[in-house]
Amino acid sequence: MPNMTSPVQRLFNTCKEVFAACGPGIVPPPGDVERVKAALDDMRPEDVGLNPDTPYFRIMAAERSPIIAHLCLHECDKFSIVIFCLPASSAIPLHNHPGMTVFSKLLFGTMHIKSYDWMVDNPQIQPCGVRMAKVKVNSEFTAPCETSILYPANGGNMHCLNAVTACAVLDVLGPPYSDPEGRHCTYYRDLPFTSFSVDGASSSVPEEEREDYAWLQEREMPEDFTVVGFPYRGPIITTND
Repeated sequence: MPNMTSPVQRLFNTCKEVFAACGPGIVPPPGDVERVKAALDDMRPEDVGLNPDTPYFRIMAAERSPIIAHLCLHECDKFSIVIFCLPASSAIPLHNHPGMTVFSKLLFGTMHIKSYDWMVDNPQIQPCGVRMAKVKVNSEFTAPCETSILYPANGGNMHCLNAVTACAVLDVLGPPYSDPEGRHCTYYRDLPFTSFSVDGASSSVPEEEREDYAWLQEREMPEDFTVVGFPYRGPIITTND
């Protein structure tokens, strides 16, 4: 008899198994990482009830940047499955994922992603509160494309997303953000590497590579960044809790 389990149910089942023994800063074993990635690689917009004509992409905040829709498919203390719907020209500003392994699947559209990892070899902290980071990704992606993965200490843990066209991104976060547990979402400004002259840092980076580095400075959440939660209306996920 054919397997009638929906793709989103298979994704949930896989995540439940993979993240059961994980926690903050604990990356699943490579084989389990591949299991989650494979489940996401097969996902299509229709598997979660979306298409580019969904009304989320036409919603605008009066005299502000486009509203970004957030759909929560599932959240528990081990992992969350969410979708971000970004209208064209909208952006999710540079932010981090503390202690988290995050899988991101672009369901449709074209998106520019720029991501950074902290430079552990040059962990200078400046009086003005900046810290050196290296660019991991600075590219446009167009669906269909492979799932991207970031890790607690590498893979582009800090990133910003800019929608070139209307986009939808399906994310799995393990574990999810949690203010009570100290996993806050921190926002950053990225400042050119040449903005500061630091003993050791400047001499360790060849001039031709300096565009691959930046100084990140913590900031408040930008006022023009608006995310609104909407109910998920795609195929039902059975949790069996």
